[in-house]
Amino acid sequence: MRFSKAVVRGRVAILILTVLLMIPAVFGMLGTRINYDMLNYLPDDMDTVIGQNALLEDFGKGAFSFIVVENMPEKDVAALQEKLESVEHVETVLWYNSLMDTSIPMQLLPDKLYDAFNTGDATMMAVFFDTATSADETMDAIREIRSIAGKQCFVSGMSALVTDLKDLCEQEEPIYVAIAVVLACVAMMVFLDSWLIPFVFLASIGAAILLNLGSNWFMGEISYITKALSAVLQLAVTMDYSIFLWHSYNEQRAIYPDKCEAMAHAISATLTSVVGSSITTIAGFLALCFMSFTLGRDLGIVMAKGVLLGVLSCVTVLPSLILLLDKPLQKTRHRSILPKMDGVAKGVTKVFPVFLALFVVLAPVFYFAYDKTNDEVYYDMGQCLPEDMEYVIANSKLSEEFDIASTHMLLVDASLPSKQVRSMISDMEQVDGVKYVLGLESVVGAGVPEEILPDSVRSILKSDKWELLLINSEYKVASDEVNAQIDSLNAILKKYDPTGMLIGEAPCMKDMIETTDHDFKVVNAVSILAIFLIILLVERSISLPFLLIAVIELAIFINLGLPHFLGQSLPFIAPICISTIQLGATVDYAILMTTRYKAERLAGKEKRPAVITALSTSIPSIIVSGMGLFAATFGVAIYSDIDIISSMCMLMARGAIVSMLCVILILPALLLLCDRLVCATTLGMRHCNHSRKHAEKQDASAR
Repeated sequence: MRFSKAVVRGRVAILILTVLLMIPAVFGMLGTRINYDMLNYLPDDMDTVIGQNALLEDFGKGAFSFIVVENMPEKDVAALQEKLESVEHVETVLWYNSLMDTSIPMQLLPDKLYDAFNTGDATMMAVFFDTATSADETMDAIREIRSIAGKQCFVSGMSALVTDLKDLCEQEEPIYVAIAVVLACVAMMVFLDSWLIPFVFLASIGAAILLNLGSNWFMGEISYITKALSAVLQLAVTMDYSIFLWHSYNEQRAIYPDKCEAMAHAISATLTSVVGSSITTIAGFLALCFMSFTLGRDLGIVMAKGVLLGVLSCVTVLPSLILLLDKPLQKTRHRSILPKMDGVAKGVTKVFPVFLALFVVLAPVFYFAYDKTNDEVYYDMGQCLPEDMEYVIANSKLSEEFDIASTHMLLVDASLPSKQVRSMISDMEQVDGVKYVLGLESVVGAGVPEEILPDSVRSILKSDKWELLLINSEYKVASDEVNAQIDSLNAILKKYDPTGMLIGEAPCMKDMIETTDHDFKVVNAVSILAIFLIILLVERSISLPFLLIAVIELAIFINLGLPHFLGQSLPFIAPICISTIQLGATVDYAILMTTRYKAERLAGKEKRPAVITALSTSIPSIIVSGMGLFAATFGVAIYSDIDIISSMCMLMARGAIVSMLCVILILPALLLLCDRLVCATTLGMRHCNHSRKHAEKQDASAR
């Protein structure tokens, strides 16, 4: 109560301090860099990551793009090449004439060198940048190249994808937040008992969201997925806490006529329930930090921090606002749309064997589908963009005109003899799906020593330490075919040069597939274990954690199993994050009902009346909470053109509804079935079993 009374006394100071803190938070939010490149989150000790760094350090080459030019005469292409070379941070523009010199007769150049860059009415350039794939400078250079090149040119490559993704995100994000706010507000106005309170909630939660986004500045940068989802998720998840406080305050107003005294008691009561509720949510988000693919850590830290700030705002800023606006809030109250749920509760418990049978049938079916969904995810980030984006069009042109679906880069020891390099190139060109391997040896041919080339030409593909080769592949990034191709190429490379490295988008994606597959298992295990332990401590029971997690896991299996039956492919990060987020955010529904069931049993009620009371009193809170999460995410899912954002929001929206239904329908059935076990394995409940046995004996003797 000391803390609660301090909040009530200092309410004006709290509001002033919050407004003052929001000023640096705005600058912190604007100053936080957003990363749009998923490959940046691979572990630093992988060969692909080490190779990318070596390419940048030794060659000054970081990002890489192909430019397809259609219907342009050779002299105009040469002029365009000169213009592109003048763009800031463009390190090299590689076209077939980049490797020609007056000292080398044209007829000495192999035909495949010319053919590699020309087909029909299209020609192709390879552009290297002196900055990293997702660096701001690279994205600026991509935009300038597009403006110079015009409509006849199509820029592909990871940097073009990142640029388009950034532009689309920045265009959509303000609308995401607006949609989430409006729909959440509508849901609260419908399901709560006041027309004004939703706006007060939004002011309090908005302050917490701004402080969370501002404090991300200390992390240096966050991913675009984190930025896009954090505000929506924080709004949805922490709305519950605000609802708890409002209900508690109204209950206390009926007991204490003084609004300040009522609020002090409301804060005290809310703090206890909110802390218990938020711990499971925070644990769910922190489980993401155990991913070696560090996007999980990025999202986990930001969201755990957001929930913590949401709790603090709920017990400090929100009470201050409610006390300040108490009169208009009381005047704008209305009857809740939700009726009493006694009849529903009796109906559910009456047919509980049906829901037990449903649980037994659904669990294996949807676990199978859930497992299949995890195998059917996609890793190609190009798939998350709309088909009319410039990057997607350019990739299609590259595939149609040149039959190139992906490009690998090869770093081999510069001291490796040319004869061995040629032999290696020959072996690699026999690998399925490899169109050609382009290096210095391809340029000069076997009969011409590379020393004849000017240093300006040699430096494009060779440094003191490494020689760079380009491998063009007919196979798409992240496909099974390209992954098998990479294994074959690596085997050949290691035979000739054990220190050599195969790098590029496809090898990095292959590493990402292997890394996230391991992460999925780890994160699932950590989140389940952490939440199991929290429920065990909160409910002081051995059996209840199994029952509660079983119910929410069924909801997760249904949510993530449906895409398999619907023929949908999800972005790879969605199942990892959603399974953890859904468990952490919706297990509270089950804890709420179970806590009330325990209280009723301890008060002496038999199992069926105890479950009926727990269910009837919990349903309104569960519905309001579930619909709040649904409303905040569903609109974003429908609106967004970025599939990774749309998919994750749709899964969260659907997950809220499925979890809500599983808790309302299946958890009561499990509590009725396992009542004797629960009483025997829960601290302080053993006497409930004795009471039941005593009642049975009395009934038998009466008969």
